[in-house]
Order: sequence, then structure tokens, then C-alpha cells
Amino acid sequence: MGSNKPDLIDIEVGQRIRIQRLALGLSQTELADRIGVTFQQVQKYEKGANRVGAGRLTQIAKVLSVTVGSFFDGRDAIDKVARQGLASPLAAMAQPYAYRLLRAYSTITDADLRRTIVEFVEQVAVKPPSMELRQGGGSQRRH
Repeated sequence: MGSNKPDLIDIEVGQRIRIQRLALGLSQTELADRIGVTFQQVQKYEKGANRVGAGRLTQIAKVLSVTVGSFFDGRDAIDKVARQGLASPLAAMAQPYAYRLLRAYSTITDADLRRTIVEFVEQVAVKPPSMELRQGGGSQRRH
């Protein structure tokens, strides 16, 4: 018998569903309603925990206004990244807020500012800001 671990292709298809859904601004509930399943089922599809059948994938593609093939495009490049031991770029895009961050970043026209933002995020990823900064000590925060 197979293991309970999701198949890598199922995970990737789920990540692509999530990215497309977020790009359209749809919630999991909205997508679920449009394809006739529960939002929990959409969660499982997006995590790769449940395999998406051909008929359901066709429905999802129609709702998301993409081709079924778009869920599989670029497999060779992703496999190459995986063989190099790097994380899938799709996995990064499927993280909460990643699409919003990338969308906002792509609107910045100042190259120096874009570089500064990337350097800041890289630094925060290595060493989170101190609690004093998070609590607003000494600096004013905008909400």
C-alpha cells in the first residue's frame, strides 16, 4: 500500500489552485460554492492532501479562468529546482500573504526601493525584529 504522505504532483497542483484563486481574490468558500464542494475540501485540494480528479480539476480551471494544463505547466523547471535541493517557488507563492506581497512589490517602480525592500525582508527572515520594535517602542507605527 502507499503511504499517507501526499504525492508531490498533488501538492503542486494544489499550490497552483491556491495561487490562481488568490490572484482572482476568491476565498476558499467562494471557490467551493462554485464547484459544489465544502471549503474544507478546497483546503485539502490546496494542501495536496486530497487528489483532484479530472472532472473536478476541469471545474476548478473553468472557475479560475485557466486551462487544465496550466496546473501542470513548467513541471521540468520545478523538477530541476527540486533536484538542486531548493524549495519549490510554488510553495513560496502559496504561503499566506505571499501573493499580496508580490503584487504590491511589482507595482514599485523605484529600483533602489525594490532592492531595499528585498534586503529588509531577507534580514528579517534571518533575524526577526526585536520585541521593542514590534511593540512600537521608540518608533511610530502606521495601521
